[in-house]
Amino acid sequence: MSQLFSPYQLGSLTLANRIVIAPMCQYSAQEGCATDWHTIHLGHLALSGAGLLIIEATAVEPDGRISPFDLGLWSDETEAALGKALDATRRWSDMPIAIQLAHAGRKASVAQPWKGGGQLGLDQGGWTVEGPSDLGFETYPRPPRALTQDDIARLIEAFAVSARRAVRLGFAAIELHGAHGYLMHQFLSPFSNKREDEYGGSLENRMRFPLAVLDAVRAVVPAGYPVGFRISGTDWVEGGWDIEQSIAFSAAAKARGADFIDMSGGGLSAKQKIPLGPSYQVPLARAVKQATGITTMAVGLITEAEQAEAIIGTGEADFVALARGILYNPRWPWHAAAQLGATVKAPNQYLRSQPRQYSKLFA
Repeated sequence: MSQLFSPYQLGSLTLANRIVIAPMCQYSAQEGCATDWHTIHLGHLALSGAGLLIIEATAVEPDGRISPFDLGLWSDETEAALGKALDATRRWSDMPIAIQLAHAGRKASVAQPWKGGGQLGLDQGGWTVEGPSDLGFETYPRPPRALTQDDIARLIEAFAVSARRAVRLGFAAIELHGAHGYLMHQFLSPFSNKREDEYGGSLENRMRFPLAVLDAVRAVVPAGYPVGFRISGTDWVEGGWDIEQSIAFSAAAKARGADFIDMSGGGLSAKQKIPLGPSYQVPLARAVKQATGITTMAVGLITEAEQAEAIIGTGEADFVALARGILYNPRWPWHAAAQLGATVKAPNQYLRSQPRQYSKLFA
């Protein structure tokens, strides 16, 4: 039996297989509200046969958006718009859908990637950004305003409020975005956190804000409801956030009730040197899983069925999370199931597409 297509219990959530669709920003919202694009995007991914779909980084307040076109979940209007897209998707798919809650911090207020992705000026629709310190991202001209302790308390509550909305919308799980140089990662890394209070300095202090967010979210979701983190296992810069600190954070998060770690890497510094190659970030997930026992998701140039099967089968991670690869091939789970002799769920409308040589592909 294929291990990639074996079920897994994540908190109270039963997943049909170990394939996760990772969060991918679409930069297509209007004032934080989901649009028809999100209905199309989520709809076709929800027919892919993956075990779990995690929607894109969703800001907990307007200033937490990466771009002016990011999805949000901070108001009744943003909640209603996202609910409309979810209702349309769920009408045709029972795939569990999770949400990634996020705040971009000092990396906020940028243009859409296809328009260059640079920091927007205040006269271009941009805004004053915030961070743990007044130290800006290297390639952005405008530095952040350092958050006060009152600001930090406000943001912790903002995550909790968005979590309540996520539960009300019927999301199956919540992933907190602590990776890719965004706000929680900025608190974790000594490169971006230069605070001299209880939120900066030692590793324990730098972990304080994201762990407080976890506590606040865990307090407002039902018992057994899966909550986890996406983190960068390393800054890929010497002297920055690294795998040893990631293990310590993952252990602390697990002790506070986190159900999983979605292990990515980089994004905090333009000086990063990433050793790109197939499965290049899987060792980070393996290290955290071996050291802490927490459920892990592995990402990073996982493109082939046998490659994914080996990651799960050898215990390097509990899930593989696909991003760009599944945008390129939205039926990747179908093809992997065919190659590995497994079955996958498909909509009735597509059953006639089953190739003759894979007559037992669709469950």
